[in-house]
Amino acid sequence: MAVDITIARPELLQVADAVAREKMIERDEVLEAMEQAIQKAGRAKYGHEKDIRAVIDRRNGEVRLSRWTEVVDQEPVENEATQIPLRIAQKFKPGIQAGEFIIDPLPPIDFGRIAAQTAKQVIVQRVREVERKKQFDEYKDRVGEIINGTVKRTEYGNLMVDLGRAEALLRRDETIPREAFKNGDRVRAYIYDVREEPRGPQIFLSRTHPGFLAKLFAQEVPEIYDGIIEIKAVARDPGSRAKMAVISRDSSIDPVGACVGMRGSRVQAVVQELQGEKIDIIPWSGDNATFVVNALAPAEVTKVVLDDDARRVEVVVPDDQLSLAIGRRGQNVRLASQLTRWDIDILTEAEESERRQEEFRKRSGLFVEALDVDDVIAGLLVTEGFTSVEDIISVEDDELAEIEGFDESVAAELKRRAESWLEHRDTQLDERRREMGVEDAVAEIGGFNPSQLVALGEKGVKTLDDLADLASDELIEIVGADAMDEETANAVIMAAREHWFAEDGTNADGPPA
Repeated sequence: MAVDITIARPELLQVADAVAREKMIERDEVLEAMEQAIQKAGRAKYGHEKDIRAVIDRRNGEVRLSRWTEVVDQEPVENEATQIPLRIAQKFKPGIQAGEFIIDPLPPIDFGRIAAQTAKQVIVQRVREVERKKQFDEYKDRVGEIINGTVKRTEYGNLMVDLGRAEALLRRDETIPREAFKNGDRVRAYIYDVREEPRGPQIFLSRTHPGFLAKLFAQEVPEIYDGIIEIKAVARDPGSRAKMAVISRDSSIDPVGACVGMRGSRVQAVVQELQGEKIDIIPWSGDNATFVVNALAPAEVTKVVLDDDARRVEVVVPDDQLSLAIGRRGQNVRLASQLTRWDIDILTEAEESERRQEEFRKRSGLFVEALDVDDVIAGLLVTEGFTSVEDIISVEDDELAEIEGFDESVAAELKRRAESWLEHRDTQLDERRREMGVEDAVAEIGGFNPSQLVALGEKGVKTLDDLADLASDELIEIVGADAMDEETANAVIMAAREHWFAEDGTNADGPPA
C-alpha cells in the first residue's frame, strides 16, 4: 500500500495571500520564500549536504518534499551526497542518462518549535529582500525627479524622509543653509542617487543640487516642460544666489521672460521654495565669449580674450564695475565660471592698460638690446605684432619693408642683426650646455634648440639614460607645451631608449633578436 508523502496545507496559501497584500509584492514571491524555509528545515532533518527541494502546489497548498540526486558520468563522483554514478543509477532506473536527476519523495516535515522559528526567519528575510528589490526597481529610474515626503526622524542632523513606499536620506549638507525641518514636516527634494546596499536600497535626496532648481522651473514654466525652452546650465550657491542659462527652440518666445513670468510670478515661486535664493536667468549662447559676458551679468564687460586650450578667459571690465563683476566674496565670478565651465580672470581697464604698457616696454626693450635700434623702431616692431627676435627672421623681407618708415635696406639690416644676435645667443647657450654636462647625443636625438637643452640640463637631464627615464608629461613640462606635443615627446623618449634594447639584444617592438 502506497504511503501518502504529501500534505495539503490550504492555510499556507491564505498566509501567502495576506503577506502579499500587506507588503504589496507578488504572491509567488511569498510562496517561493516559504519553499525556501521548508527546504532549509528539510536539510536540517535529512542532512545539510543533500539537495533537498520543496514545492508548494499553487492550487491547494499541497507540500511536496524530495531529495534530488544528479546522475554523472565520472566515477568516483565529486560529491556523494548529491551525485550518483551513471552505472549504479541505471540499476535503479534503466534508461536514465547523465545530467538527469533521480528524485526521491520524502515524508512531510512535522515542524517543531525550533524548525518553525527558523522557517519564520527565512520567510521574513526573503520577503524583506523581495520588498527591497521592489523598492530599488521602483526608484532607480526616478533619479532626477522631484519627490514629496514627510520627515520621519533626524539622525545626527540628517533627515530620514518617508516617501510612503520607501524611506530616503536627506543629508545635512544637502539641505539649504539656515532651513530647519521637524518631524512630520513636509519636504520637497531632488532624487540624485539610488544605490543598492547590503542594508537595502538607499535613496539619496538633495535640495542643493543644481537639478533641483532646474526641475522646479520645469514645474512652474510650461514651455520648459513642453521642451520649447531648454535649461542648458545651472550654477548654485544654495540659499544665496544661482545662475541659470536658458535657450528657446522657438524664436518667437523669449526664454528669459517666460521663466520670469508675469510680474515675476514664476521665478518667485521657485525663489520661495529655495528660501529666498536670488536667481539670475540669462540667455545661453553657443559663442563662448558671448556666453561668458551674459554669465557675468549684471556687470558690464568691455573686452573678452579666450584661451581655448587652457579653457581660460580674460575679461576686462570698467573700473567702477569690478566689485559688481566679482560679487560678494567672489560669488558672481565663481557662479559664472561654474555655469560656463571656463576659468575666468577679471581685470579692470586700468589694470589691462598697465599690463599692455608693461608688455610693450618689455618687448621693445628686447628689440633695442638685440637689434641695436632706437625706441622708435623697436616700438614700431612691437606695434606690428612682433614678439620675439625669431619672428623677424621668419617673416618675408617685403612684409618687413612694408612697415611705415621702413624700406628694403632697413628690413635687410634688421634681419642681418637678428641673425647675428641669435647666432651669438645660441653659441653662449651651447657653451653653457656643455659646461652643465648635457651630452651631444641628447642634443642630436630630440631636435632640441639650445635654450631647451639648457633647460634639460637644469633639471638634471644630461644623458640618454636620463632622457629615457622621463615620462612624456615631464619632458613637455621642461621644454614647454608650445614647443612639443605628447606624441612627439613619446617618440623622443622611445628613441632615447633604443640603446637599451640594443645592449640586451632586444628591439623596441618585439622579442630578442
